Amino acid sequence: MPELPEVETTVRGLERVLLGRRLTEVTPRRADLRRAIPQDLGQRLTGARVVRLHRRAKYGLVDSDRGDTLVFHLGMSGRWRIDPGEIGAHDHLIIATDDGHRLALNDPRRFGSLDLVRTEGLAVWPAFMAIGPEPLGGAVTGKWLKERFAGRVAAVKLLLLDQRIVAGLGNIYVCEALFRARIDPRKAAGRVSRVRLDALAAAIPAVLEEAIAAGGSTLRDFAAPDGDLGYFSKTFDVYGREGKSCGCGGVVKRIVQGGRSTFFCPNCQR
Repeated sequence: MPELPEVETTVRGLERVLLGRRLTEVTPRRADLRRAIPQDLGQRLTGARVVRLHRRAKYGLVDSDRGDTLVFHLGMSGRWRIDPGEIGAHDHLIIATDDGHRLALNDPRRFGSLDLVRTEGLAVWPAFMAIGPEPLGGAVTGKWLKERFAGRVAAVKLLLLDQRIVAGLGNIYVCEALFRARIDPRKAAGRVSRVRLDALAAAIPAVLEEAIAAGGSTLRDFAAPDGDLGYFSKTFDVYGREGKSCGCGGVVKRIVQGGRSTFFCPNCQR
């Protein structure tokens, strides 16, 4: 599943061709993805000008000068294609711009979503109301994590995946951040020391920024809108490295937590 760095990479790629452009065509090619696509989406966006592209958690947002925001989620397999040679069966939304570009939202498994929200109401849109602060920008500190984890017996890794605590964190980058902070993913969140949480609060944005700079991680079929593949996966410390050596002399182990694979080094993560 595309995680925060992949969505950020996607938004930045779309910005290069959409920002400031007028949309001459907005055509959904089916009625639904994970849920129904707004029936008036094409009507409300065709002819609008794009004034901003940004991200909230794992959602991409395209603001228009009509006060509507296109909100997209890439689900398990979604990606945008810029100027595709041909439109395929899994291209479910087509957008054309006034300077001749054509974009297609491709989602073979259809676990993504498309919504149209009034820009002024984004903060109170139900999907956004319950999620926590962004992990980039300095809002997530060791003190803040300590307060949220106080008294919690759930594993620290599982709480970091809870979007109500931190928005947008996914399995890959939580594994990597916990490794850098030397925290055992199985440890009760309420028992993690403030020192380790300070290290974690620094590791989370560092890992995400490095992944964004590398274009994300190429897992399965993710690619940026221009077709470039992400290369952060080449530098994983623990994710996907079960049985391989850690720099501390230990061996990376894989366990399952909450139905997802967790990779860590039992020797140096305490």
